[in-house]
Amino acid sequence: MPIFIALLIVLGLAVIFGPQLWAQFILKRHSKDRSEIPGTGGELAIHLVENTKLDGVKVEKIPQGDHYDPVEKAIRLSEAVYDGKSLTAVVVAAHEVGHAIQDRLGYVPLKLRTRLIGLVALSERVGAIILVALPFITALTRIPATGAAMLIIGLAILLVPVVVHLITLPVEFDASFKRALPILALGYVPDEEMPAARRILTACALTYVAASLSAILNFWRWIYFLRR
Repeated sequence: MPIFIALLIVLGLAVIFGPQLWAQFILKRHSKDRSEIPGTGGELAIHLVENTKLDGVKVEKIPQGDHYDPVEKAIRLSEAVYDGKSLTAVVVAAHEVGHAIQDRLGYVPLKLRTRLIGLVALSERVGAIILVALPFITALTRIPATGAAMLIIGLAILLVPVVVHLITLPVEFDASFKRALPILALGYVPDEEMPAARRILTACALTYVAASLSAILNFWRWIYFLRR
């Protein structure tokens, strides 16, 4: 039985961290500057914003953490992507422009994620506090219904990050393959590099898979803990 449990743990870690490690490997593999790439990721993002008439959207350089901010209408690119002339730089820039296009078109999953994202950290803290306090409150009140109600509330709050991360996955894949890929295929990336571009776009989407799986694992961890 201990061996079986150890294998489950190893499998769980592989499922959670495997996609993220693969994504990091792919992004790093294609991150060297190349002379045949005509412009930087930042220049491509600015060009695409102008070319697709994303009025009011700005492109900003930040230390790290490429993302699109739908509230501030800002495509934020890390220094390596903004200033880089690598395949990773231009593909990541196109991916983030893809999010801006989603926002412009009123893509519903992106809207929903934007509304819920602020609740993720708060819900994890509040849910954990409620579940930790559950035995003490039940003992103090001596009313089983109180404990049951708090259990339901606590688990429901912990489900918020799971829902948000599950919504995130189609948003990321849509930005990669429905928005960015057709743009890159217009000549921004040579035909022979398109398979690599596809892998990079997959990596962009998979960076969020680990977060989704971690949220689900955290929820089931609390279920397991409370059943003991």
